[in-house]
Amino acid sequence: AGATGATEGEHRMALGTTVGAATGREARPGAARLSSRLGRLLLYGVAILGAVVFMLPFMWAFFSSLKTSQEIFDFPPKWLPAVPQWSNYADVMTIVPFARWTWNTFVITALSLVGTVLTASLVAYPFARFQYPGRDLIFLITLSTLMLPLEVTLIPQYLIFRDLGWLDSFLPLIVPSFFGGGAFYIFLLRQFFMTLPTELDEAARIDGASAWRIFWNIIMPLSGPALATVAVLHFVASWHAFLIPLIFLNSPENFTASVGLRYFVVPQGAGVEKPRDQMLMAASLMVAAPCVVLFFMTQRYFVRGIVMSGIKG
Repeated sequence: AGATGATEGEHRMALGTTVGAATGREARPGAARLSSRLGRLLLYGVAILGAVVFMLPFMWAFFSSLKTSQEIFDFPPKWLPAVPQWSNYADVMTIVPFARWTWNTFVITALSLVGTVLTASLVAYPFARFQYPGRDLIFLITLSTLMLPLEVTLIPQYLIFRDLGWLDSFLPLIVPSFFGGGAFYIFLLRQFFMTLPTELDEAARIDGASAWRIFWNIIMPLSGPALATVAVLHFVASWHAFLIPLIFLNSPENFTASVGLRYFVVPQGAGVEKPRDQMLMAASLMVAAPCVVLFFMTQRYFVRGIVMSGIKG
C-alpha cells in the first residue's frame, strides 16, 4: 500500500509538472502577443505624435496663406483666419510671373534629372563591375569632392560660365549634371550595383553581350529602386535650389520659383510696400507641393533604394 501510495504521488507530481509546463507554455505566447501589441501601439503613437509635430509648420503656413496682411501680425496669433482669403493664391499668379518661374524650374529640373541619372549610373557602373588599375584611388578622389562646400567652387564656376557666355541662361544649371551627376549619386548607385550578382554579367558575356549591352539591358532594368532614389533626391534638390540660380540668373523672366519668392519678401518698387507675408506663404506652399506629391508617389521605391544600396549602415 505504501509503495502504491508513493507511485500515485509520483504520478500526481509528474502530471502537475506536465500541466504546469503546458500552462506556462500557453501563458508565455499570450504574454508575448500582449507585449508585441503594446509595443506596436506605442510605436504607432510615437509615429503619429511625430507626424503631428512635423506637420504643424506646414499647417501654420497653409492657414497663414488664407489670412489678410493684418491677421498675419495679430497678437496673440490665431491659427484660423476670420474669412479664408483664397484669392491670395490667384494674386500670386497675377502680381508676379509665377507660372513662368514654375515652368523654368520644371525645365531645369527635368533636363538636369535626365543628365544626373544617366551619367551617374554610367560612372558608377565601372566602379562596381570592372577591375582596372587605380579604380579604388579614383573612386576615393571622387568621394573626396563631397568635402568641398559649394561656396568653394562657386567662384571658379562663375568665371568659367562667364567666359563661355552662359550667364543669365539655363545652361549653368543643366550642363554640369551631364558630367557625372555628383559624387553622392555615384556612390549610391555603385553600392547598389555591387549587390547585383556578377553571374548575370558572366552569362551575358558568354552569350556575346558587350559591356554597354550588359549595362543597358541587365543592370539598368534591375536598378529601378536605386534610380528612383537618385531621381527623387535630385528632383527635390534641383526644384528647391536657390543659391546657384540666384548667382547665374539675372533676368526676372529666367528666374526659378525659389528665386522668385524673394519678390514677396523684399518689396519691389513703389506701391507695394505693404506686407505680403500671406502671399509668401501661398507661394511657398505652391513651390513645395510638387515635391510632396512626388515623394508620396515614389516613397516605396525611395525607401527600398536606400535600404538596398547599403546607405542604411
